[in-house]
Amino acid sequence: MKTQDQAYELSLKLALEKLAGANAEGICARTGAQPEGEGRIVVDYLNRSYVVSLPDGKVQLKEGLEVPLKERILILHYLTFAKGTPLSGSMLSYKQLPGIASYYSVFYQLGLKPILERFGKNPGLLIDAAQNLGGHKVDYGDAAVTINPFPCVPITIALWRGDEEFPPQGSLMFDSTVSDYLPLEDLREVCQATARGLIRISAQEKKKWNQN
Repeated sequence: MKTQDQAYELSLKLALEKLAGANAEGICARTGAQPEGEGRIVVDYLNRSYVVSLPDGKVQLKEGLEVPLKERILILHYLTFAKGTPLSGSMLSYKQLPGIASYYSVFYQLGLKPILERFGKNPGLLIDAAQNLGGHKVDYGDAAVTINPFPCVPITIALWRGDEEFPPQGSLMFDSTVSDYLPLEDLREVCQATARGLIRISAQEKKKWNQN
């Protein structure tokens, strides 16, 4: 078994152990998930609904489709890690996150750089793409959106259009409570998945436009 596969299996095992000691009511109260009959809850991730069975931790899309192991682990981590801290409304940039020193470049390379490359010269396209991920426009920079990949994990993406002298700039921002909902490793994965989702949606919209 590859080292990465072993790491995923260990992460899954630990998440399932934590899940076994939790109850649906408590999980829903802490995470914004919703009960779905006996022994099941529904949690939204990137504007799609996932059904989680308790206590075995099986995760399916609401349409009944299975999800990849990595995605399953991420959802289970959110459900078991979240403390239920009320959102503060106070924002932190990714550069200000506690313990960010060893992750700074990774957040930029995987979460922000792809967004700058895709939307930096035309920030307005970010707003259109974000709406398809359940996001909405907010007032920062030349264009900014807030997206909730998980119910209690808002991510704000702000862009400043470049010019002949300066390249486009951007920032990822989070509620100051974010570390009570996801560890940095998982938040990095969520930022990367959000960036990929935005870029995929934008590419699909461009394709539709070209076909019309």
